[in-house]
Amino acid sequence: MPEAPPHPEPFTARTDPDVLEDLRARLRATRWPDVPQGAGWSLGTDLAYHRELVDHWANGFDWPAQEAALARLPRFRVALGGLGLGLGPGLGLGLGIHFVHARAVAPTGSVLPLVLSHGWPDSFWRYSKVVPLLTDPGAHGADPADAFDVVVPDMPGYGYSDRPTGPPLNSIDVAGLWAELMGLLGYARFGAAGGDIGSHVSRYLALDHPDRVVAVHRTDAGVPLFTGDPADLAPEERAWLESVAAWGASEGAYGAMHRTKPQTAAFGLTDSPAGLAAWIVEKMRSWSDCDGDIERSFTKDEILTNVMLYWLTGTIGSSMRMYGANAAIPPAQLTRRVEVPSGFSIFAGDVVRPPRAWLERTANVVRATEPARGGHFAAFEEPELYADELRAFFRPYRAPSLG
Repeated sequence: MPEAPPHPEPFTARTDPDVLEDLRARLRATRWPDVPQGAGWSLGTDLAYHRELVDHWANGFDWPAQEAALARLPRFRVALGGLGLGLGPGLGLGLGIHFVHARAVAPTGSVLPLVLSHGWPDSFWRYSKVVPLLTDPGAHGADPADAFDVVVPDMPGYGYSDRPTGPPLNSIDVAGLWAELMGLLGYARFGAAGGDIGSHVSRYLALDHPDRVVAVHRTDAGVPLFTGDPADLAPEERAWLESVAAWGASEGAYGAMHRTKPQTAAFGLTDSPAGLAAWIVEKMRSWSDCDGDIERSFTKDEILTNVMLYWLTGTIGSSMRMYGANAAIPPAQLTRRVEVPSGFSIFAGDVVRPPRAWLERTANVVRATEPARGGHFAAFEEPELYADELRAFFRPYRAPSLG
């Protein structure tokens, strides 16, 4: 990446054809593992499906077409943070952040600025389908008065944002960067929304900048931390905490690796595109609302577009390192209650779905829904439904001065 400027400048990614030829050569030279008969997806990524995916990647996937489609989003880069976040010397004006900034197509006095935060394993890609629905609701069968100015940054170490060369940033640090970015774009007050790690970032935006965040929407409440007397919990809360522990035991190996030894995994995942895709596609399948058939939620081209954003930028290692940074956040920060008006859309196919009692324990809940379709990547899986959820939640918090 070129050094990011102090003020936002348009950004367009263009991949060198030689890079794509190298990728295809690596894919065609993949050394495949053995697998027990009948294992399917039970031990991780299914070998038969992955062979199909890699074959399509090498011989049928049109990355230039996907890159051109992503380029239709108004994208920028800017330097944020500087030495104020302890990013260390040698980073010039700060950390280069890539972001989408799409303004309302037919603005009215009630346009609401909204910053959307993604998680892992994704990037601004997560919201690529929903941006037009939020900026131009009138063109998609919704009320034009529900228009947003939408900002979707890539987190540091993800996508086209810079990789921190020193200690990785945690969600509190990133929330500070997003507050800086929104101010730089001229938004004194705004809404925040996100899922996965983006849920944490949105939470800290509301906690640390309550004078600027008018309301916050999340699709999950994160992995819970409870330090009180279990007897004080409602029965559904105790059952949920037990289910989260069981999920962690059966599905959480990736997170333990990310938190403790991300660099070890990064060697293989940065060198092997087939390995990188296997690491990511298994999560896209198990966390989406697809009943085991990943292509009910994502086409092969959509899967590979997400993976390509990691491959081309070499950010799988830097993205994983954020897990360790977040694991080191003090418990006192993790248990703070959000008093900014909060909304939750807990989609039916998501993982570790919290009960209403837990949400109210941790936040000032003014709206909580359980959409019948969609999973962990709801904004991509069900963009119309996700857009409806955001429009309904943020409608009471619009004001002419926020546009």
